[in-house]
Amino acid sequence: MAKYNIEPLVTLSHYEMPLNLAREYNGWTNRKIIGFYENYVRTVFKRYKDKVKYWLTFNEVNSVLHAPFMLGGIATPMEGLSKQELYQAVHHELVGSASITKIGHEIKPEFKIGCMVLAMPAYGMTATPLDQLAVPEFENQNYLFSDIHARGKYPNYIKYYFKDNGIEIQFSPGDDEILKNTVNFISFSYAMSEATAHNPEDYKVVKGNILGGVENPYLEKSEWGWAIDPIGLRLVLDDFYDRYQLPLFIVENGPDGPTVEDDYRMITFKNT
Repeated sequence: MAKYNIEPLVTLSHYEMPLNLAREYNGWTNRKIIGFYENYVRTVFKRYKDKVKYWLTFNEVNSVLHAPFMLGGIATPMEGLSKQELYQAVHHELVGSASITKIGHEIKPEFKIGCMVLAMPAYGMTATPLDQLAVPEFENQNYLFSDIHARGKYPNYIKYYFKDNGIEIQFSPGDDEILKNTVNFISFSYAMSEATAHNPEDYKVVKGNILGGVENPYLEKSEWGWAIDPIGLRLVLDDFYDRYQLPLFIVENGPDGPTVEDDYRMITFKNT
């Protein structure tokens, strides 16, 4: 990469929780994972500090809500995982992310450290107020992660969600201060948008979309059933920058292939 003047952007954790940590500690449900993660990342930072400037703490950090084993190494089956356990794991992960952001900037202040979220804008199925209310209810589950990474504290909307769902996040001394170690930039993946409704059972469910949802009749679908929505990418870019005023990185936008034949992606960007 150096030979061809390619600037690397390194993801420190990309869906590869060590199996032993999943089996013995149940992944991020256990606060001890923070210390293991810090030790690992500190080693990587020191080893590559003169070769890598840009870092991501987690790949698609918000996907832990939808695939807790894949992202968080949480061995408990999804159907047996309570919201309390899941969001406590989220808290541990967010504290770990902020902690290694602090560690990285201490090792080398020039480091640029960012978060990476799975971006999926939502449209209300109709103009009814209840369908429009369903949009922020869906999107806030994703904004939670970028909001805390960029602003350094829990937003009010998630506090109300916790209260309504009987969730009490256990903070350890110093967690509030650690979370204040915010990122230098926001990065994201984008593959599709989502349609949502107050009464989704009244609509056709989209089985191909990563997070399901209801079928958007205004969008074509890929061969996997994913909604094809270049305007959605534009909405994500506008929304994230308006929300955070931080540099934005599109780090994943569709699958790669054995050769560079990107006509379909060029068309998508032209329509963004």
